[in-house]
Amino acid sequence: MATVTVMHCQPALWRQSYRTARLGSCHLHTTSSHASSKDHYKVLVLGGGSGGITMSARMKRKFGAENVAVVEPSEMHYYQPIWTLVGAGAKSLASSGRPTASVMPPGVRWVKSKVQEIMPDTNTVKTDNGMKISYEYLIVALGLQLHYEKIKGLPDIEDWVKFKIGSNYSVQTVEKTWKALENFKEGNAVFSFPNTPVKCAGAPQKIMYLTDAYLRKTGKRSKANIVYNTSLPVLFGVKKYADALWEIVKNRNIQVNLRQNLIEVRPDKQQAVFENLDKPGETKVFEYEMLHVTPPMGPVSAVKESSLADGAGWLDVNKDTLQHKRYPNVFGIGDCTNLPTSKTAAAVAAQSSILDRTISKIMKNEKPDRKYDGYTSCPLVTSYNTVILAEFDYDGQPLETFPIDQSKERRTMFHMKADVMPHLYWHGLLKGLWGGPGPYRKIMHLGMK
Repeated sequence: MATVTVMHCQPALWRQSYRTARLGSCHLHTTSSHASSKDHYKVLVLGGGSGGITMSARMKRKFGAENVAVVEPSEMHYYQPIWTLVGAGAKSLASSGRPTASVMPPGVRWVKSKVQEIMPDTNTVKTDNGMKISYEYLIVALGLQLHYEKIKGLPDIEDWVKFKIGSNYSVQTVEKTWKALENFKEGNAVFSFPNTPVKCAGAPQKIMYLTDAYLRKTGKRSKANIVYNTSLPVLFGVKKYADALWEIVKNRNIQVNLRQNLIEVRPDKQQAVFENLDKPGETKVFEYEMLHVTPPMGPVSAVKESSLADGAGWLDVNKDTLQHKRYPNVFGIGDCTNLPTSKTAAAVAAQSSILDRTISKIMKNEKPDRKYDGYTSCPLVTSYNTVILAEFDYDGQPLETFPIDQSKERRTMFHMKADVMPHLYWHGLLKGLWGGPGPYRKIMHLGMK
């Protein structure tokens, strides 16, 4: 999965998953005293997810810790790409999270609150505890919002195990996926993909392949019908990898239905209702023994309700430089932006190096001289020991790091996904030291890419 977005506190119900509880006074990372009611920083970073932490680390090196502040309410920071393996029982949830205090760059001011309002005309941000913070430069890295509530009939999270429902997209629901898989007996295992932008567009089918592998390993596959219902008109957006995936689903007897959008769950009957997007109003009911829900997603309200948003509510940035189209001292990174590429942690890494360069140039009143090519990556987990490493650009053209055919399933790529990438995330990206594989790609391809 993408575009790593830090979950807020962990209440009992999913409807509360983006509320912030017990914030009290705003504590700073560098002191134990209360913050003043108004503060000013040279660089203000909104969001403490992958984009926010990596940019705060980079800005600290550039301007000094005392000139950088990060607004983030969450006590925990999660490496969400590993949740694919957590949902399949191959990794623990605990291994995916660390205290936010441990990843916040030392000395940087941590404003432990939620962004309530962004006012770019006055270079001011208001938090939900009443604090007003002014800035010289603003970096928006607020991620996106999960909208489980838009699926009619979806029960409260506390009942998901009973109703055999899971979702790898939330810290509160990912272990429910493993419970549903572990308890599977016979029938349909149904997987959905919503009719909205999503983070890590490969994740909904990764858990499907892992479910297939688990059921084969436990001798239950002959009693299972695996169904992937996607709202998209394709299995995957890049043809090279889509062709490889179609071969896999055919060989493993997985049913794929295109242009099918989950609109309702009837938990008491264990039924999922999908609408045919090519024939609006036409629905089909699927009975399930296991249901994996990928929720509709959208922009966070603080961005959507500000003058920084485009018509759809996403942060409106230049796709080459990541500078805002109307406010030159505002920049964006990650899932909250309208960049026309897949929302992933790999994209954040590549964006961070470009954004670092852009900000340096802008602050010197110079023109940005490096362009983001849309690089993103999706390690498509196809079993408990194989991965297809999809890498591509804005145009949907493969932009592969290694001089091999990455559309083939490989054990080495699974090792990268499960073991190397988490280490690179915690010790490279979040430290502002990893800007994507671009330089290594040139070396691997002898300078030709």
